[in-house]
Amino acid sequence: MKVTIFGLGYVGTITAAGLASQGHEVVGVDVDASKVELVSRGISPVVEPGIDELVAETVAAGSLRATSDVADALDRAEVSLICVGTPSLMRGETDLSYVTRVLDAMREAMGRVRAPKSGVHSVVIRSTVPPGTGASVVAPAFAPERLPPGWSVETAMCPEFLREGCGVEDFFNPPFVVVGSEQPHTRELLAELFGFLDCGVHHVDVPTAEALKYACNAFHAVKITFANEMGRVFSQCAVDSRRVMEILCEDRKLNIAPAYLRPGFAFGGSCLPKDLRALQHLARHLAVDLPLISATTMSNELVVRNVVDRVLATEHRHVCLLGLSFKMNTDDLRESPSLELAERLVGKGLEVRIYDPIVRPDRLVGGNLRHLQSKLAHVNRLLADSPEEALEGAEVVIVASSHPAVLGALARSNAQVVLDTNGRLGDLVEHLPGYEGVSW
Repeated sequence: MKVTIFGLGYVGTITAAGLASQGHEVVGVDVDASKVELVSRGISPVVEPGIDELVAETVAAGSLRATSDVADALDRAEVSLICVGTPSLMRGETDLSYVTRVLDAMREAMGRVRAPKSGVHSVVIRSTVPPGTGASVVAPAFAPERLPPGWSVETAMCPEFLREGCGVEDFFNPPFVVVGSEQPHTRELLAELFGFLDCGVHHVDVPTAEALKYACNAFHAVKITFANEMGRVFSQCAVDSRRVMEILCEDRKLNIAPAYLRPGFAFGGSCLPKDLRALQHLARHLAVDLPLISATTMSNELVVRNVVDRVLATEHRHVCLLGLSFKMNTDDLRESPSLELAERLVGKGLEVRIYDPIVRPDRLVGGNLRHLQSKLAHVNRLLADSPEEALEGAEVVIVASSHPAVLGALARSNAQVVLDTNGRLGDLVEHLPGYEGVSW
């Protein structure tokens, strides 16, 4: 197909040459005449391993060319990939001016050139843009009343996952392809365009595709910072942190895995809270700052506080808490965020009833029992023998358990607000009136 690439920087050049190498007719567009001249001569305007050869080969084969003339590039093109810069402004907000200039230039040029044979042109954002940009900026730019006769435009988001220094390798071996569009024509077109890649295609809505790139980059930054913080503290203990992290990365079950990467409620239990405190104490003793680790504890506290605030904001007085232990299928209450939540709601004067299919106070012993008594001395008054009993008269239900008995009773309840801290309750519960996810 005929493809137009707007922006011949790192992302645009690699994308243009990569697609051209697969037989597509690609035209790169840039306002910088020097970049256009370089590509026209078969020379890459960016430095990346393997990109010089790729540009030279595709230009020589006639599958890649460059121009500053938007109309020339758009004539009969089926898809445009926008790969321009989206830098930060003074206060950190994203500068979308380069994107909007391209959109305006495209719309103006459409009045002077031929539409693709299908009559539908797909405008695909590949630059990193904030969630909502597609709906508030891109789609309105091509509203039907703003287009010349014969043109129809569909919009989409297809984020890139290229690292500078190995961008060509990443282009041909991405972790996945993400197509953000709800329009079948554009979904099929992009699946075909990137069909040569040996990876799955995730079809999502536009805001999800926009958000994914930010989530990925933030996680990458967190990983770098985490490794550096571990290095700062352990190096003071005569420990080679490189070896520590090398072995840590061998754990594909918990460490380098989807485990724990689900939005939900706060963490708790007998390990994570105390071990974070111990690590922070060790760092203070060694005069080492660990802001990421410190912020982790603070962020965890905000999760509990947010749920308390949301319950209070309803102005309802009768609350049911389904699930009390720090994790399902265990009766461990040590530093359970659900237990902490119950204590705070009781402290605010609310009527709280609790049901947990596993927790039985008469079977608790040792530190587990002492922790429960320190938090809720009169817990027996709050605990119900069945989910139906706990739900009776409840106006707000906070669900931390996905036990079948809990879900069945919840589906029959008349609660006005159902706040899900579990994230795995299924359609039966998520379709209830008043359902809210704690962070989704």
